[in-house]
Amino acid sequence: MSSSSLASLPEVALQPGKPPILRIEAPGDAVSWAAGNREALRARVAEHGALLVRGLGLKETERVGAVFTALAGELMTEREAFAPRQTHGPRLYSSATWPANQPMCMHHELSYTLQCPGLMLFACLTAPDQGGATAVADAEEVLRALPAEISERFERAGWLLTRSYNDEIGASLTESFGTDDRAAIERYCRENAIDTDWLPDGSLRTRQRRAAVVRHPVTGRRCWFNQIAFLNEWTLAPEVREYLVDEYGEDGLPFNTRFGDGSPIAEDIVELLNTTYEQHTRREPWQAGDVMLVDNIRTAHSREAYSGDRQVLVAMAEPRRLADCCPSPEVTRR
Repeated sequence: MSSSSLASLPEVALQPGKPPILRIEAPGDAVSWAAGNREALRARVAEHGALLVRGLGLKETERVGAVFTALAGELMTEREAFAPRQTHGPRLYSSATWPANQPMCMHHELSYTLQCPGLMLFACLTAPDQGGATAVADAEEVLRALPAEISERFERAGWLLTRSYNDEIGASLTESFGTDDRAAIERYCRENAIDTDWLPDGSLRTRQRRAAVVRHPVTGRRCWFNQIAFLNEWTLAPEVREYLVDEYGEDGLPFNTRFGDGSPIAEDIVELLNTTYEQHTRREPWQAGDVMLVDNIRTAHSREAYSGDRQVLVAMAEPRRLADCCPSPEVTRR
């Protein structure tokens, strides 16, 4: 990285409790600006784990897709989605469909897949009236802050994601796998270390065991990388959990997480995970035209509850097949 390319951008504003923010003058051509400053912007993401760019003034979905491609190259197709998204262009999606009054707690996108995005890209076209920030948290700091007995147990055992697909809650089979063909779904699951169980009514239940702690593929540093808390039953609002249990039963929840050996995760552990995330959360309200780049392995992100209209577009890039994504004895080596 040349010093001249780094010097071409203003200084990044670093404030406690906020993500790194780069404020720029609106360029005449946002796509050309993104392409010309790609290396400098990516260097700042590598340095800080996330970067909010304010001043691009993006207003149209087509321009968002072009800017994302200029910044990241080829974008990824989402597979194994946990919630539906609308498609706004080639590999350009809406934020996940989730009730506005319910927060989406900290997580790493698609951390339960064998090939996850290394980079997340967000662009705000319409800012909500209140709330709705895409907050971030450093996964290295979160891992260091967790009690050793908790992090080491997860590091030894990994975590288990169970899913029950239906047409009412969460992503459908087609939305998750890109097809409703049973043979194609089974083939995908075999290739991606997912156990399948087809029920008499034709619905599908899956189980996949993944590592809770991984090494960053570039820095080699250990990161708390998972969706243990986010997809656990105890993170749901009590009335939502009660409804889902009554409707689908304890074993039929649309998604749930356990220790990798199948043991249930107690409510107090989930509360501890979410509290630790909150202690390391950095947030900044969206403004229309903002773009945020997030290193998906080093940095967790969330979506806070909001009111009013909110349109945030999302793309994923730089697929990473992590060497330690499935827990094994090697995972615990320091």
